Amino acid sequence: MSETTTVTETGGTSDPLGDETLAQRALALDAADELGEHRERFALDAGTVYLDGNSLGALPAHVPARMADVITREWGELRIRSWDESGWWTAPERIGDRIAPIVGAAPGQIVVGDSTSVNVFKAVVAAARLAGEGRDEILVDATTFPTDGYIAESAARMTGHRIVPVAPAGMAGAAGPRTAAALVNHVDYRTGRLHDLPGITAALRAAGALAVWDLCHSAGALPVGLDAHGVDLAVGCTYKYLNGGPGSPAYLYVAERHQAAFDSPLPGWNSHSDPFAMTPGYEAAAGAVRGRVGTPDILSMLALEAALDVWDGVAIEDVRAKSLALTDFFLECVRAYVPEGRVATVTPEAHGERGSQAALSCANAPAVMAELIRRGVVGDLRRPDVLRFGFTPLYVGFADAERAARILSEVLTDLPA
Repeated sequence: MSETTTVTETGGTSDPLGDETLAQRALALDAADELGEHRERFALDAGTVYLDGNSLGALPAHVPARMADVITREWGELRIRSWDESGWWTAPERIGDRIAPIVGAAPGQIVVGDSTSVNVFKAVVAAARLAGEGRDEILVDATTFPTDGYIAESAARMTGHRIVPVAPAGMAGAAGPRTAAALVNHVDYRTGRLHDLPGITAALRAAGALAVWDLCHSAGALPVGLDAHGVDLAVGCTYKYLNGGPGSPAYLYVAERHQAAFDSPLPGWNSHSDPFAMTPGYEAAAGAVRGRVGTPDILSMLALEAALDVWDGVAIEDVRAKSLALTDFFLECVRAYVPEGRVATVTPEAHGERGSQAALSCANAPAVMAELIRRGVVGDLRRPDVLRFGFTPLYVGFADAERAARILSEVLTDLPA
């Protein structure tokens, strides 16, 4: 567990009156929830509390029909014509512009395609090149998702830089005249801790370095403000809170001010200024298109595009307000129901430091999560001892939170400590 993690002991004794009161409150909160009507737009079953949207978002119910049309008509009938007539060729930028308002970006700065890992590589190498001569270190979030660290190390070897692991809380103070860039996770994947994107970005820019943010656990769950906070480059996946589907393509944000000098380490024919000229020499296209590489994965790309329809008319600020209310209520229920000493909260209590998940440390966590799933509460875990519960406000309600905490208490009572 990292030194920046907050651990709070939690536990209590349930009684029938307390249980009834929390259950009644949950129903009242759901009745007043203005986002609650969006739940019907997802394929969910009444017997399951799905709290793993921070790993794989639920299926928007209209996506299968859209994909049937893509496969039978656009591919089956129009075939090659669909690159033009169905807009396949422009999908990476078009879908990027749909993601842009969710993460606080103006149009023309996000391109969709490839995996998060590939986009991390593009962003880190490009940031090191943009920083120029005399800056030979890349700061990396010491608590980062492992792949980000692996990719950053490879990018450093390729560009002649050295990696400096730094806890996010110390990132601002670590940046100096030799710092080219920093790769930071907006939300910690284990604990759900929200890191200070505005403050860290400002400190990096003041030091002359570039800020590269991984938004995998924040985009679609809370306001990001890429443009407002002066972020240089960012990457993120689309299969968590954006509900794009398993393995759906990731995205790359390149701030408009960097696009003319953005030098991708993976130049491909899709990012060429004249891709169908098929010339041997590479000339980069203008704008965020420079982030493209090869032929996009159209089926998963268009499934993502359809999934983004659930965001029509939704304000990310409302999503954030419900997310905080849900996680507050869940943790309150855990304190009321779970036997004392059986779990400890590792997600920060402070709203300004919390993403959209609640993480609990627990002995015998793998067995506990397996039994929770068997009883209809689907979360996940990070070994050795962290239970993770992701709260996706578009389809998770307060009754879900209460039920999950109550069943967790039952599981912990039934299993040996």
